[in-house]
Amino acid sequence: MKEIEIQLSKTKLALMTIGSLAFVVAGICAIVNPTKFISGLYTSPTLIFFSGLASIIFFGFVGFYVFKKLLDNKPGLIISNSGIFDNSSGISVGFIPWSDIKEIKQTIVTNQKFINLIVKNPQHYIEGQPTKLKRWLAERNYKSYGTAIAISANALKYNYDELKLLLQQKFEKYKSEQNN
Repeated sequence: MKEIEIQLSKTKLALMTIGSLAFVVAGICAIVNPTKFISGLYTSPTLIFFSGLASIIFFGFVGFYVFKKLLDNKPGLIISNSGIFDNSSGISVGFIPWSDIKEIKQTIVTNQKFINLIVKNPQHYIEGQPTKLKRWLAERNYKSYGTAIAISANALKYNYDELKLLLQQKFEKYKSEQNN
């Protein structure tokens, strides 16, 4: 099989960075003047303050990692005879040999689709994360969805359904070659 390189989408990443920045700015506004945001749904200035703080922290981290990906010129995914090199997100795991993959599944989290690679030794990929935060996030993914490796097409120049089909076909081809 010829190696398939799927590039990161700079347009999608730029839009995600702008969106994250907008939520950080909204969070700052909610902290600075929480009474301005009182409505029928949010009646407590304290709740508005802490919602603003949560927005700053969460979208600040998301925006930081998305911005780092925006500056990354390496492909988001490389699919080869030996496996998949994942560089598609802030908690990408790097190289995953086909021999480590047991199953490819899909999960949907708040209307976002993920391709989950169920691997033989998930702890290897969790411990391979370079920071405590990334290890914690990978561990949460594993406990919630049964995998430490979740690939989204959100940051890729590729359609999700086509990517899922491509990965499943390459995995099935690998498995059939191993059985022959």
